[in-house]
Amino acid sequence: LSGDNQQKLVVARELSRQALAVIAAHPTRGVDLGAVAAIHARLLAARAAGRAVLLVSSELSEILALSDRIFVMHAGRLVHETTPGETDERTLGLFMCGRERSRD
Repeated sequence: LSGDNQQKLVVARELSRQALAVIAAHPTRGVDLGAVAAIHARLLAARAAGRAVLLVSSELSEILALSDRIFVMHAGRLVHETTPGETDERTLGLFMCGRERSRD
């Protein structure tokens, strides 16, 4: 299988297990746009079914589209917590690079 197909297979296998929690680390890395939409739909369906979904991604648009809460890490430390409605890609990027500090 190609890398693209391997990634799709792993995501489909893991989401079909119906676990109470899913850790999705870069689930759309290296897949085509059609597969990205399908993976996003599966993650949203898991969330709607009451499953906990932990999404790890450097794709800021993906994080904003799929998350209820966002936690930003820099240099191995949690530096910021927010929601998609309270932030944007630029602000998240600044926290990720250590150029911004949380006001909390």
